[in-house]
Amino acid sequence: MKAVLQVGGILLLASAMVAQTAAPAKKTARKSASASAADVQALKDAVEAQQQQIQALQQQLQQTNQQLQQSSQQYQETQQQLQKTQQAATDAQMTAAGLQASVAQKDAVDKLNAQYADIQTTLTNNALSAQDEQKRVSAVESTLGRFRWTGDVRVRGEDFFQKYSGCTTCADRNRARIRVRFGFEGKLNDDFTAGVAVATGSLGDPTTTNETFTNNFTRKTIGLDKGYITYNPVAHKWLSLTAGKFAYQWQRTQVTGDPDMNPEGFSERFSKDFSSVPIVKNLNLNFMQLFYNEASGNGGLFNGHDSFAVGGQIGGRLELTKFWTMTPSFLVMNWRYSDAILNSSFFATQATSTNNVDIIDPVTGKVATFPVPGEGPGCSTPASSGLQSSQACAFSPNGLTNATYADAAGHLHFLSGFLYADLILNNTFKTGMARLPINLLVEYENNLNASAHPFDFTVTKVVPDPGAVTRKDLGSQSHVYYADISIGQQKTRGDLQVGYAYLRHEQDATIASFNESDQRAPSNILQHRVYALWRIRQNTTAAFTWWHGRTLDPFLQNASLAPQLQVTDSTKAHFLAPGQSEPWLNRFQFDLIYTF
Repeated sequence: MKAVLQVGGILLLASAMVAQTAAPAKKTARKSASASAADVQALKDAVEAQQQQIQALQQQLQQTNQQLQQSSQQYQETQQQLQKTQQAATDAQMTAAGLQASVAQKDAVDKLNAQYADIQTTLTNNALSAQDEQKRVSAVESTLGRFRWTGDVRVRGEDFFQKYSGCTTCADRNRARIRVRFGFEGKLNDDFTAGVAVATGSLGDPTTTNETFTNNFTRKTIGLDKGYITYNPVAHKWLSLTAGKFAYQWQRTQVTGDPDMNPEGFSERFSKDFSSVPIVKNLNLNFMQLFYNEASGNGGLFNGHDSFAVGGQIGGRLELTKFWTMTPSFLVMNWRYSDAILNSSFFATQATSTNNVDIIDPVTGKVATFPVPGEGPGCSTPASSGLQSSQACAFSPNGLTNATYADAAGHLHFLSGFLYADLILNNTFKTGMARLPINLLVEYENNLNASAHPFDFTVTKVVPDPGAVTRKDLGSQSHVYYADISIGQQKTRGDLQVGYAYLRHEQDATIASFNESDQRAPSNILQHRVYALWRIRQNTTAAFTWWHGRTLDPFLQNASLAPQLQVTDSTKAHFLAPGQSEPWLNRFQFDLIYTF
């Protein structure tokens, strides 16, 4: 404002001087129109001087305007700085107020922060623990994922009926039984698998896993049923090598071994599938080496030879039409040193009884006595103790029905050797209904090492006169004829299967000790079987089986006969005359099976 006032004063002073100078000039002009040149010059000089003063004043005015503009700009900048300062002061006041308010809450905030830190630490620890637990669970799942678990529980009601006129001991038999099996199979790596399984059943009977509800509620026996390792390389899927105690690796039926029995030894399988070849869809070759008695190399009856079976089978799968598939196979199996079965120890057979049966040499008529095997722990005592040592006894869980003889030393021998030649044709026919296929299996088995029976004879507790025995050549009892036809299947819930099987099994066609345990006898039988199965649930099956059978030739040695029945002494009340047959034995089984 001071600068503005100065500028205004300068303008007023300039205006007065101009007025003062202009007034004398006008007077001079009026007085002397004829003024001299000197006067005119003086006037010009005065005017020029005034103009110079005016220019100087104008310059000063310009400078003053510039200063005024600069002052105005500085004022504006000062105003802006003042506003910023005021805003900063306001912000500072607000911050100070906020800080003042937060100071009052600092203690509470500190407490909350401490609690939050504790919670965060706890959550972190829990998360780490959960991760560790998840890792452990994942490891367990990964381990268990390599295993396939199997097993079943079967409860059975069973009835026996075999009567004939005059028999006082032909009482009906009724019993309940249970079977429990459990096992698993796991991949050791991509090329190796291993399996372990346990099952109920007498340790002295490999042909059954059943336990009867008896013996005063005592616990039932459980033993190792399987234990094996299989090599099946990824790079060579056609090759499979198995060692241990395992399920049958080749096609078979009850003719050559009970379904509950698992052989021991080694098996090699070579199998090739064909997708583009007509009719032939698979070819396979199986070899087996099975061991059933180890002689410990101490000489004895067989000079230290182990008892074993070796054989091979060729098989395949043929699609003869789009409705007919056949799985044929042909097996040859040789049983070496099988007489060890007839000279087993009490321990091997788990015998608890020393009751004897009489065996007569078919040529000399010499009698040999052998204890009847039973279920139990057996016994063995050293000769130096003075106690009775363990005697030899026949291993025949289901009865000994093969022809035998005793040598001069009293050792029991099979009349025949055993070399199986077994042909099986397993057929499946589609009917247009997926759940009702027709299944037809036919089998012919021949023991190529069977010996001809020199004459017909039978051994009873009453020893007959060998000279009185009717002598005739019976030939070799070496053949088996078997057929099984059914309709339906057992795959999914609601499936129904019904069938019928026929078996004609001659005395020495197979080793009786290992045959089917549910049929009338191990060998020398004529057997019919009717069965039905219903899949109630995916893992639950109800089944019914009717076994209708009798001894094929009751006049053969070691033939199974109904109670009190005799064939050699006509003085007995119950005597079978030549040409007569044993009464039929009817066996009914009702099963409920749960599988997992």
